[in-house]
Amino acid sequence: MGRLWIFALQLSELFVCSLVHLLYGFYIFSTAVAGDLSQALNGYFFKSKVNTEVKEEFKGSINADGLPPIVLVHGIFGFGKGRLGGLSYFAGAEKKDERVLVPDLGSLTSIYDRARELFYYLKGGQVDYGEEHSLACGHSQFGRIYEQGHYPEWDEDHPIHFVGHSAGAQVVRVLQQMLANKAFKGYEKTSENWVLSLTALSGAFNGTTRTYLDGMHVIIIWYRPEDWRTLKAICLLQLLRLGVIVYDWFDIPWLKAYYNFGFDHFNMSWKKMGIWSLVDGIMGNTGPFASGDWILPDLTIQGSMRLNSHLHTFPNTYYFSYATKQTKKILGFTVPSTLLRIHPLLFIRVLQMSQWRYPRDATPPYKGYRDEDWWDNDGALNTISMTHPRLPIEHPSQCVEKDSDCLHLQPGIWYYKIVEGDHILFIINRERAGLQFDLLYDSIFERCRKHVFRKTPPTIPNHAN
Repeated sequence: MGRLWIFALQLSELFVCSLVHLLYGFYIFSTAVAGDLSQALNGYFFKSKVNTEVKEEFKGSINADGLPPIVLVHGIFGFGKGRLGGLSYFAGAEKKDERVLVPDLGSLTSIYDRARELFYYLKGGQVDYGEEHSLACGHSQFGRIYEQGHYPEWDEDHPIHFVGHSAGAQVVRVLQQMLANKAFKGYEKTSENWVLSLTALSGAFNGTTRTYLDGMHVIIIWYRPEDWRTLKAICLLQLLRLGVIVYDWFDIPWLKAYYNFGFDHFNMSWKKMGIWSLVDGIMGNTGPFASGDWILPDLTIQGSMRLNSHLHTFPNTYYFSYATKQTKKILGFTVPSTLLRIHPLLFIRVLQMSQWRYPRDATPPYKGYRDEDWWDNDGALNTISMTHPRLPIEHPSQCVEKDSDCLHLQPGIWYYKIVEGDHILFIINRERAGLQFDLLYDSIFERCRKHVFRKTPPTIPNHAN
């Protein structure tokens, strides 16, 4: 009887979480559609005014050609410029600087695949995922074609500032390691120095216990060392998996142009693989969920440790991290810090993650693991995971209290600051963060332009004096 009661509670929690996520997805989609319709109507009735504004914006981008670009890299379920109409993943923060790029990468593809996509987005050409990796994961070696790179001159003399939200920060780290390893065919002169700085906003460096709550397996059995890459039979991620497979199988052009999960290189469309491919996908025989080549396995603690074991912190690159937290301690218990400011999408997970305990019959993910170290969180990631890379080896780091302490940064050290807020406070909806939104992004862009450089500081347009 007790087990039935627990099972009923788990199904109720799954239903509520699924409903909340589905409603939020529809809210984002409808907001984007409404924005596009409004823009189309304004363009129809005020055509001359729109043309003038477009010309002025284009002129501004030309004046900024001397600046190294700041590249904003989105996280899981994210999107870049050109997706979801005029909606901005970074809530318009890209308008705060003269030279900002917002690439559109796969929203659910693996960290590895996204890093490869980011390179070709900047340099141009056809995305090459690598022959060995593609064969192992069961997808095409080549993907999207960029006729013109967004920063083709990118090299050691023209390095780039990166700002990554959530998993986007880990994407940049993997990309930097690929550059150091000269992992791109036809580009033998790449190096880690192509990355001038990396700023992480709620960066997913060491995994998150939320992956286990959403449905990734926890228990690692000695004869199934890859068990952490698989899903539980009934969970939120199983519903996501089914939805993505059906979405990609129908392959509706206008819909995928509006939003794409990024699995085109897996050829899941009925146009390419036929009707029975849908059955194979749902049964788990083919596709990214069968091979484990998607983003959730990379966000488990074990998956992050596997990635981190090959990643370095480089001596000529500047690193800064904002770690978000929406919890506090009361009488020795970790609880959500507020009821009103946590987004409804994240409130249940903030509570669950603050009480998370690793199963006693499971092997801990690393030596010295303690549940209480992982209780502080922002509803998606644990705060301990966001400060700096620390598993399996801790990288050099320094905690700062305020941004003014970062005017004289040293490269090769992770400076981090704890910020009160949930995981999506600084994206999508600018009004939620209010003044805090402007203060945070202003400090990021000012740091990139005025305090982080290897040679003579660049002259910023309209700031020559």
